[in-house]
Amino acid sequence: MTKWFSADHASVFARITSLAQATFTAAIAFHLSINPAFAGDPFRTSNPHNIGDKTEAAFKAVFQKGNYPEAEAYLQQALSSEPNEPLAYAMRASLAYVNKDFSTLDTYSKKTLETGQKLIASDPLRGNLYTAVGNFLEGAEIITREGTGGAAQALSRLRQVYQYLDKAEAISANDPELNLIKGYMDLLLAVNLPFSNPDEAIQRLEKSAAPQYLVDRGIAIAYRDLKNYSQALDYANRALKATSDNPEVYYLKAQILHQQGKRQNSRQTIQDAIANFDKALSKKSQLPADLVKQIEHERSSANNSLKNLG
Repeated sequence: MTKWFSADHASVFARITSLAQATFTAAIAFHLSINPAFAGDPFRTSNPHNIGDKTEAAFKAVFQKGNYPEAEAYLQQALSSEPNEPLAYAMRASLAYVNKDFSTLDTYSKKTLETGQKLIASDPLRGNLYTAVGNFLEGAEIITREGTGGAAQALSRLRQVYQYLDKAEAISANDPELNLIKGYMDLLLAVNLPFSNPDEAIQRLEKSAAPQYLVDRGIAIAYRDLKNYSQALDYANRALKATSDNPEVYYLKAQILHQQGKRQNSRQTIQDAIANFDKALSKKSQLPADLVKQIEHERSSANNSLKNLG
């Protein structure tokens, strides 16, 4: 495990954290209107766990709409009205990471850990789960602040992450929230580390995780990174069926099409990629500034690829 925090693999830890919304807090976001009887926990159909309305709204804003300003507004309300919900703190920490606000990342990583630990007494499954999340976020903050000099501390945090995930799994091995979070973590590590096999993580997501559109999105990301573009495109299209207003999913599809088009020397596929980059950029006002710059850069690169085909 120590090799994960070498100069190369420290960036993997940071990369995973940049997807922290999906990795740690996405599991609750879904179409809340599908089953109003379980509005407090829209992805469990039995043994629901209640979360606050404002936290739910923040999740919907990010994961269904890709609307970060709206999510920030709801989170400000959630942090004052729902102080015992660790998901709100995890979301706030992950948004701070996206915005490169590392002081806020530190504050809310600690709050996620503290609130998760307190929750263990009343809700051992989610308490252990979000104690793991808090430790991971704190490890990411250490790597961000200290680089490879913080490797030993971050490694200690990562060990605790899996210790608490194991405790949660012992309580309910088939819990969809647990399997979404652990599946994303295992999958993103597997596709970035040598000699790792992502098949088990993909099976975990497909078999036991929910909601489905986040399962599909995570697997699309994995297949993209594995350069299996046909499979990646299939799962991205599945995700779009449920989140057709989310510019980040169009961005993901555009990335896949661009790489597939270059491999196949296909003008049409690259043109389709550019069209999807444009769909993502049509809602740039609701995305973080750095993400908009990255999308614009990749769109320009796709345009250059098209020109190079002659």
